[in-house]
Parts: sequence; C-alpha cells; structure tokens
Amino acid sequence: MTNWIDSGGDEPRLYSARSTNCKSENRRTGSTTRWRRVASLACVLALIAPLGHARDRGQFVNTNADLKAWFDSLRSGKGPCCSDADGSALSDTDWESKDGHYRVRVPRYGYALDGQKQELVWIDVPEEAVISEPNRVGRTMVWPIYGYTGVTIRCFMPGSMT
Repeated sequence: MTNWIDSGGDEPRLYSARSTNCKSENRRTGSTTRWRRVASLACVLALIAPLGHARDRGQFVNTNADLKAWFDSLRSGKGPCCSDADGSALSDTDWESKDGHYRVRVPRYGYALDGQKQELVWIDVPEEAVISEPNRVGRTMVWPIYGYTGVTIRCFMPGSMT
C-alpha cells in the first residue's frame, strides 16, 4: 500500500497516463467491428440459405408442356409451389386425412446423412398449404421446405388414396 500512497494515489490524474493515438485505436476498433459484421452476416446467410433451395434433377425434361405449365402455376395460400421438380410424390402410406386435416410423412432433413437412411417424421399440413384446385396428375404431392427450425409444408395436393 505504501507504493500506492507514495505514487500520489490521492492526487487527481488525467484520464490516461499513457499517450494515445486516436487514429490507430479507431482503425483497430473499426477493423474489429467490420469483422463482427461480416461474421454476423455469414451466420444469417447460413441460416437463410436452406429456405430457398430448389433442385432440378432433370427428371421432368420430357414432361408434357401443358402439364409442366400447370405445375409451375400451382399456388397455395402460402405462395407458389415452384414446380413439379420441387415437389415429391407420396405413397398412400405416407399421408392421411382425419377430420378434414392432412398430415404427411417426409424426411426429417433435406439432405442425406452419409448414405444413412433418412428418418421420416409426421408433419401436420397447414390449412393454407392445401391446394384447392383439382389434381390433374392423380398422385399425392407435397412441397416441403427445410429450414433451421425444421421442416414445414409449403404446398400439399391430395391424391385419390386408393
């Protein structure tokens, strides 16, 4: 304690005893702030990127032009369903109707896990996702969206359930 008292511990001092170069400190702070902004932007993009992925595997190249145009024009209350390439056909065991509500069984993730078989989960179809116009292909189709909160249904078109 004597060192503190001997060094003038009770005397008022300037804010900083060391000399500062404001320009160099601002530059260092600006660089840190810039990297934080870049990192936070990268995190946001990583979270949003899976929401809008469309895929065209070329499986509908030889489809009838009228049928393709019809698929491209499909809309639910949640917006456009994209096209047939974005939807998946469901077998009768992968969807059900109860009390006027639908539920579908789809893969939990939108990607394959190192060749492992995907776990299928039951998802309730929101009322606004059901396509109300007649089904021109006869098969049940679903347009799932995979995001950081899980899987949701963008569009659902019930089939004949035979």
